Amino acid sequence: MDIKILKSFIAVAKHLSFSEAAQELHTVQPAISRHISSLEEQLGVSLFIRNSREVSITQAGEQLVKDATAILALTERAKSKVKLVDSGQLGSLSIAYLSSACLTFLAKLIRTYKSQFPNVHVTLLEMTATEQIEALKSERVDVAFSRPLPSTIADEFISETMYVDRLVAVVNKNHPFASVQTIDLKTLKNEPFILFNRDEALGLFDEIITRCKRAGFSPNIISQPRHMQTLVTEVAAGLGLAIAPYCVSKLYSEGCHFIELEKVDTQIYLQLQYKQINRSATTQAFVEMALDAQAEIQLSMRN
Repeated sequence: MDIKILKSFIAVAKHLSFSEAAQELHTVQPAISRHISSLEEQLGVSLFIRNSREVSITQAGEQLVKDATAILALTERAKSKVKLVDSGQLGSLSIAYLSSACLTFLAKLIRTYKSQFPNVHVTLLEMTATEQIEALKSERVDVAFSRPLPSTIADEFISETMYVDRLVAVVNKNHPFASVQTIDLKTLKNEPFILFNRDEALGLFDEIITRCKRAGFSPNIISQPRHMQTLVTEVAAGLGLAIAPYCVSKLYSEGCHFIELEKVDTQIYLQLQYKQINRSATTQAFVEMALDAQAEIQLSMRN
């Protein structure tokens, strides 16, 4: 059933007049008559009883009024939703993130986004860098706040650098080194090391090992936790010291002291990553908002 024909039918049913229906729809009466005849022929029933003086509706017509009204309302809702989705006002958005790297800004960013796009369903997924790579490849997430992607898939995504972090030493507040602000990495060669698990952040782990070897030693690794909060907690408990991105200081780190590493200029990028092509309007809107907040995000990581 054509939508235009259904509108003609509802107008006739409303006015019980072909001429008044034509006036409402800004058309001519013969066009309305053709629409009704066509509809009756399609359905094989009479919808109106008409004579020279009046028009009345049949029981079949009364039933069709209910159904046609619902169909037209559904059509209008569909049009509205399509426009909302196209503008990013309706839909869903799944965001993967590194907890330690995003702690200072993510909640505020999501609040700002939701204030402008209240009908978008947002899902936050805490993942390690390795987990995010798989989630992006399988399209389980729309955007990711993570470390640089491996070259094998980097061309499929756009990567925007949100801020650049640095490596620091993390020691217990009672450690002999807790009174210093900077330290040469080689000074730590006899210490027990806690390093973030290699399977979860391959590039980070290998960079730390490389830096230690350049300093003339291989670290004595006593623990490889899979969560940065666990790493910080183990240091606070006095189990060893850690080399980690400075962003871990934003976690619950009472009992820890963070020390700048001399002659270690490693740059650790936090990037916003999303698909190169066929990205949704909700994704594009979030990306634009995140980039607008880039300067504020960078400032939050310096404090």
